[in-house]
Amino acid sequence: MPILHLVLVALIQGITEFLPISSSAHLILLPNLTGLQDQGQIIDVSVHLGTLIAVVTYFWRDVRFGLSGIPNLVRGRLNTDQSRLALNLIIATIPAMAFGLVLKLSGIDEVMRGSVALIGATMLGFGIVLWWADTKSVETTSKSEWSLAQAWKLGLWQAVALIPGTSRSGITITGARFMGFTRKDAATISMLMSIPTIIAAGALEAIDVAKTANTAVLIDGAIAAAFAAVSAFVALGLMMRLLRSVSFTPYVIYRVVFGAGLIIWAMV
Repeated sequence: MPILHLVLVALIQGITEFLPISSSAHLILLPNLTGLQDQGQIIDVSVHLGTLIAVVTYFWRDVRFGLSGIPNLVRGRLNTDQSRLALNLIIATIPAMAFGLVLKLSGIDEVMRGSVALIGATMLGFGIVLWWADTKSVETTSKSEWSLAQAWKLGLWQAVALIPGTSRSGITITGARFMGFTRKDAATISMLMSIPTIIAAGALEAIDVAKTANTAVLIDGAIAAAFAAVSAFVALGLMMRLLRSVSFTPYVIYRVVFGAGLIIWAMV
């Protein structure tokens, strides 16, 4: 694959993965809008690996905190904040895994990926829902109070993100804001939830593409992963800093304009 195409895919994935504007929508639309060939599953797996590296690096303190709770969790003990965080992340991942498996086995996921009108509608609609949650919710809790019930509910919100254009980070931040979490804590929880989700999705895709991998493709994948990791780390850092003084409204405006444009384009 041409290096410029690899870099373009990696930058789109890296910049949009953790911003609430749907990375999947941008990657699905790239071939439709530019005429470029679809990047294929191997590159998809690679850029997701890159974003995984970025989020784990950026939130390493929280990741290490959760990992330290796994031994107690294995022993059936939930007497520490660390073990409760680890269990919350597991619980929050289950709905998306189950829903994703159903969509994949039924073939519905491929049908949805091909609908520009659907992507436009979800970009616009869930953008407005994000605005409502962000501006109307009262901040009443913090990430240290994240409960198992809230983890399950956020997992259901996350499962909705399997509909192209929804945005995994956007929908989970929306759910967390509705629950009363601060902007920063809602974003942090959303990013931590992305880690097991990306691992699970990446592992599933990796099984499918393992038989077709070769040296040239693996080199392309490594390049894409590196660019995705750097761009994701930068985008994530900027968003978290901006949340100290800026709401999610700029992302909502982008979603509404982009979504409306896609709907019009699909109708013409």
